[in-house]
Parts: sequence; structure tokens; C-alpha cells
Amino acid sequence: QVQLVESGGGLVQPGGSLRLSCAASGSIGVIYAMNWFRQAPGKEREFVAGISRSGTFTYYADSVKGRFTISRDNAKNTVYLQMNSLKPEDTAVYYCAARSIGNVSTRLADYDYWGQGTQVTVSS
Repeated sequence: QVQLVESGGGLVQPGGSLRLSCAASGSIGVIYAMNWFRQAPGKEREFVAGISRSGTFTYYADSVKGRFTISRDNAKNTVYLQMNSLKPEDTAVYYCAARSIGNVSTRLADYDYWGQGTQVTVSS
């Protein structure tokens, strides 16, 4: 089993920055790609960013491209999401997810392990 714990969420003004972290524990060896998803009130959970097992390949939703950066430190079993130039529409609960086989996917169903989520609120 794999446990994922997110941290770093909070309240930030428009234009500000936040850095989310997701620490993995348990059967780390089975983790391949890792993603960030988010879910705003009344909306479906959506793909935000993904990173391959080695960290070589990264993928982003069009809505965050150029503003968000995903990275991972396999020595620390942690994936990060640096969020800059935040907008009110980025307000959501952000979830970390990991899959035990395969490369990055934008489909929720492809991910085996999920964190509990961390709230990000962008408001003045």
C-alpha cells in the first residue's frame, strides 16, 4: 500500500504563489507516474499536472501551463507543485495521485493511490 499526504495549501491573493508538497510512504517502489488533480466546488475533478517516474517528462493542463511547475524528489519520495500567478479560478481542493504502472495519464481512473487533498483559495 501507498499513502500520500499533501501539504502547503492556504489562502493567497491573486497573483501570489504557493508550493504544494505530496509525501509518499509505504510501498514506494510501486509508484510510477504522479499527478496533481483539483476539484472546485460544484465541478468535476480535473487534471492539473503530471510527472513521469524519473521526472524527465512533465505534462500540464492548458489552464496552468506557464504558471505551474511540477517536480519530484525521489530521494525524499515527494512531488511538488509550484503555483505562480495564481488566479481566483485556481481555487479548489488539490489532490496528489500516484499510479503503480505506466506513464502519466490525465484520467482519474488510471490512478491507484490518492491523498486526502489540500485546499487552495485565491481571493483578495
